Amino acid sequence: MTSQPTTPTRPAPPSKHQLALMIWLAVFPTLTVLNLALGDWLRTLSPVARTFVLATIAVPIVIYGLMPQLHRVRSRILTRPASTS
Repeated sequence: MTSQPTTPTRPAPPSKHQLALMIWLAVFPTLTVLNLALGDWLRTLSPVARTFVLATIAVPIVIYGLMPQLHRVRSRILTRPASTS
């Protein structure tokens, strides 16, 4: 008998609600840190320029840095073995 290697099953893509929560968990802290770090400098800019600067810095951090991490965490949570109590 040969045993077939088990392929880990990947969880389904996140629902709209899960994705919204994941995005919020990435965006809120990022914008908070950026506002605290750049607040004095941002205060001198017009609202449109301030938004442009924040978006230009925050979007790559969220998309390339935080969202992949959150997807991995979600995957680990969904694929962990059930605990036996």
